[in-house]
Amino acid sequence: MAPLSWRHHTLLQALLSRGPLSERDFHALFTAISGGKNPATHQQLFNDTLLKINKELSYLQFELRACIHQYDGTVYYGVVNNIADEESKLGSKYSVPQIAFYKGLLEAIVHEAGNDGSITNIDALNTRIDNQVVIADGSQSHDSQSRLPTSITNFSLSQKEKTLNELIQDHWLSYTPTGKIGLGIRSFLDFRSWFHNNDIPSCEVCNEAGIKASTCPNEGCNVRIHEYCLEKKFSQRKASIACRGCGTEWPRSEVEDDGAEQANEPEEDQVPSANRRSRTRTRAVKSELVEENERTGPSARRTRRNLRSSKSEAVEEERSAGPSQPTRASKRRKN
Repeated sequence: MAPLSWRHHTLLQALLSRGPLSERDFHALFTAISGGKNPATHQQLFNDTLLKINKELSYLQFELRACIHQYDGTVYYGVVNNIADEESKLGSKYSVPQIAFYKGLLEAIVHEAGNDGSITNIDALNTRIDNQVVIADGSQSHDSQSRLPTSITNFSLSQKEKTLNELIQDHWLSYTPTGKIGLGIRSFLDFRSWFHNNDIPSCEVCNEAGIKASTCPNEGCNVRIHEYCLEKKFSQRKASIACRGCGTEWPRSEVEDDGAEQANEPEEDQVPSANRRSRTRTRAVKSELVEENERTGPSARRTRRNLRSSKSEAVEEERSAGPSQPTRASKRRKN
């Protein structure tokens, strides 16, 4: 097998130094190093490149993988460690109590937060870490409190807060759109097998762990679907969708309905509204300049020049906004 080229090394170096990259950034990087060949139009070349990289990384138990950030639906690419334990994934940067703190947060988010996949900042800081440590003889820490390391028993609130910020900065955790603490893209990338091994309900559509997902409206059914998978499913089928688990109809959310209505609006309806906004702004600018002109008196030539300039800019703005309704002048010419 031929060794990796500088193009493969560039992709790897970018992911290792910058961390996970969004699909948009990763595709732009690939396009730049491949002489303008975009993955969208050169899909086979893109797949072959990633396949060659992964064949080499497999000897080190690493993998270049794509994953969806469940809180915003964005696709990311990153290099992940295929070894299953949390300590090896977090690496040597974090201390034993910091790793225990992360493990406590991970369990709280995936087990206790339900399908929301997030906890409050206060709940995060109150997470216990003593039950996340295993003593040398294999016994759990809650059975041998007196034998816990001092680094665990003395792990203060300020240290938790500092660790929380570091985990968010390193993309192991993230702030959700509602301001809570959720998993970061690196957790979604690295802990795929851990989610499946710990009985985390999977999305009915993509089979990935449903950390942040919508649940079936039937309270007795535990089927979950990611919001972006649900939106895609509804967009493909205009009719109602029944839950595969219990047959209950899955209702469309108001957000999805609003989004569909905006997407289906004809372009002709958008143009007049843009022109109306342009004319409103034009009238406001004219009014302000006229008032200023009256306050400074008829001798203020600079104000009049500004007024004429603003009128010209407003006319150009109306023209760039698209075709508008006939003006009074055009009506007079027709008459």
